[in-house]
Amino acid sequence: MNLAVVTFPGSNCDQDCYHVAQEVLGEPTDMLWHNKKQDLSIYDCVILPGGFSYGDYLRTGAIARFSPIMESVIEYAENGGLVIGICNGFQILLEAGLLPGAMKINNSLKFACKYAQLEVVNAETPFTNQCTEGEVLEVPVAHGEGNYHIDEEGLEELIDNDQVVVRYLSEEENPNGSIDNIAGICNKEKNVFGLMPHPERCSETILGNGTDDGYKIFASILEYVSKRGEQCG
Repeated sequence: MNLAVVTFPGSNCDQDCYHVAQEVLGEPTDMLWHNKKQDLSIYDCVILPGGFSYGDYLRTGAIARFSPIMESVIEYAENGGLVIGICNGFQILLEAGLLPGAMKINNSLKFACKYAQLEVVNAETPFTNQCTEGEVLEVPVAHGEGNYHIDEEGLEELIDNDQVVVRYLSEEENPNGSIDNIAGICNKEKNVFGLMPHPERCSETILGNGTDDGYKIFASILEYVSKRGEQCG
């Protein structure tokens, strides 16, 4: 499996994602700079990491969406390529129109930095196939604008199409006020996934966090790509 991690000016979780992909999963991983279009067809999954792309000026992800590499990411996703956006990466996917909805500032007006319990709503995506429906994952969040919003019609569509992938376990666990406690969604085709929590920060117990639940997200990608390769072979 070949993976790519995109770095924008202001990204600060790109090395974390690279470490999980290259060292924990043991898969070849490239770091891609934002400023030029590239052929992404050689990759099995593209990761948009967390951070503060372009300082989060205007809106989170609003400037990064126009980086040249995003033209390649959009084309790659529209051709069925796997894309996962984590935190700021999720915000960029929303701004790029690869996922529906928008982000608002946290209801608390404060930066949220803590562990949150997530319920796996859809365990049949390329990103959650190593989980079970209803399973609870403990994954850290770190964001100031993670309040996911979508209109009522859009929310109904997300639910009807099984696009809600993970939810905060309860309103008490919801760190930002996100509608319907949504923590992560996918597109209708299920090949693009965005989530606010940081699975790369809890993908190995050596970090001392007491959980490696985030590993299941990356292991799911590995399993999906492996099975797809067997089918193609």
